Amino acid sequence: MDALRAAHFESLFIQDPDPWRYRTRWYERRKRAQLLASLPSERYERAFEPACANGELSAALAERCDRLSCSDGSAAAVAHARQRLADLPHVDVTQARLPTDWPAGGFDLIVLSEIGYYLDDDALGDTIDRAAASLDEGGTLIASHWRHPEGDYTRSGDEVHLRLANALQTQRGWTRLVRHEEADFLVEVWSPDGRSVARREGLRP
Repeated sequence: MDALRAAHFESLFIQDPDPWRYRTRWYERRKRAQLLASLPSERYERAFEPACANGELSAALAERCDRLSCSDGSAAAVAHARQRLADLPHVDVTQARLPTDWPAGGFDLIVLSEIGYYLDDDALGDTIDRAAASLDEGGTLIASHWRHPEGDYTRSGDEVHLRLANALQTQRGWTRLVRHEEADFLVEVWSPDGRSVARREGLRP
């Protein structure tokens, strides 16, 4: 993410701890519930959520994860997220920028929410590559993006998901387990493990 855009986000979070009203808007709460319902596993051992903003989605993810690593490029956002998640010792929040500050180790859940359209072509490609390389064999990669144009976007949310599908499904042979499409947002789930939830639980061969 370029310095100008990073400064813009820093300013937003300094002025307002919840600039997009993640905590209060029904749209945001409903979208968050849709994302959580789309996860094919009930629990995850180690998850990563870059661009965590003020930690509102992180708090919900933490209920499904043994360990959750969150990051954001904005120091102010990180401070808000740490305050929001202070009573959850299995969650850590760091200041880091995509794609260069990707954490070491493997994850069985990676969440790319409302971030892809802020990255330039190289940064988005590198982010997808790093996510694919660090996802465990049976893991879940979930993405969610707004579908309408905004003044500071590099690309649309639809284009982000096309890039993800090309990199993960076409090039790597992963399975898209879920596609939830509405006029306002997309939620998609990819995994190297193509089994449905019923198959994973032994309900069908």
